Amino acid sequence: LVSRALWGVEMTNWRGCSVLFLLTCGLLLAGCSSQDSKALQVIKIGKLDPFAGTGSPYYKGTGRVPRGGGRVHIGKPYQVAGRWFRPHEQPGYDKKGVASWYGEAFHRRKTSNGEFFDMAMLTAAHATLPLPSYAKVTNLSNGKSVIVRINDRGPFVDTRVIDLSKRSAEVLDYKNKGKTNVRVQWLGMAPVNDQGGHLAMMNKQNKRGASIRTLVAAAEGSANSIQVASIEEPQADAIQEAAYEPTRIAKPKAQRGAAYVIQVGSFSNPENADAVRDSLSSYGAVQVFQVAGAEDALYQVQLGPFLSGVGAQDALDAVRQAGFPEAILSKTRIEQVSSR
Repeated sequence: LVSRALWGVEMTNWRGCSVLFLLTCGLLLAGCSSQDSKALQVIKIGKLDPFAGTGSPYYKGTGRVPRGGGRVHIGKPYQVAGRWFRPHEQPGYDKKGVASWYGEAFHRRKTSNGEFFDMAMLTAAHATLPLPSYAKVTNLSNGKSVIVRINDRGPFVDTRVIDLSKRSAEVLDYKNKGKTNVRVQWLGMAPVNDQGGHLAMMNKQNKRGASIRTLVAAAEGSANSIQVASIEEPQADAIQEAAYEPTRIAKPKAQRGAAYVIQVGSFSNPENADAVRDSLSSYGAVQVFQVAGAEDALYQVQLGPFLSGVGAQDALDAVRQAGFPEAILSKTRIEQVSSR
């Protein structure tokens, strides 16, 4: 078995693997008659071999590979095949280089941050960027781009800058070639427990032609969402009462009384709040309120209102799966809701 952390190249690139295998066999045979066995021993035990190591554990469950569930991880400097890699936060990371891909050989294995690799998901491995995080990868040969979730380490072969999942390589249309020249732009941290909804939203925005600035704001909004109220006792001084636009409410002419809203999060940057609002627009009416605080103002993203507690809970579950795990329900009052 070969460790994903020490692999860095897709098994389907059989030509490179065959050359490595023949080279290793030739060196071992030469070692039988050579007095200088130390260099051969170094290769044999894997100190300079990026393919050496033991395999990471497989997911033992049945059915679909679980999504998320890992940890936030940066890690200390480490050495592979004689090269040093120093993981760290890299805002503004923008680099061009070669991308490879990996698939069947590592499907269902544990990644470097504790998740499990699913070759059908839009994920990637990078040697130094924080885990889990988002990056926009553009195939420079055809202009196609994709947002990937970086949850693994690698590649460690020659000058490659990123190793994409099989599905990501298919989206960028280079799977059959094995590798291609790409541009990698880091967007920010990804939610730990995303079940795929937030990554899908990021790619939806990318497909619509969203700017890097907008994508960065969407990533930051997910990572920095905070709890601002409780369901029993909403903070009346922090949440402004508003006359809600009724056109998105399904139930007409509701009587005055209690309703529910979802407090998605609060942001110091209004552009980030706007990006989050746009990303959740398909879930219902979304509004941004400016909240005056002791210091700088905060911009609160709120979804709703919902007249049904069941409907509100369903929406809350969907918002959390979309990458906002700290979103909560709050009670509010509405005077009247009517449809047009």
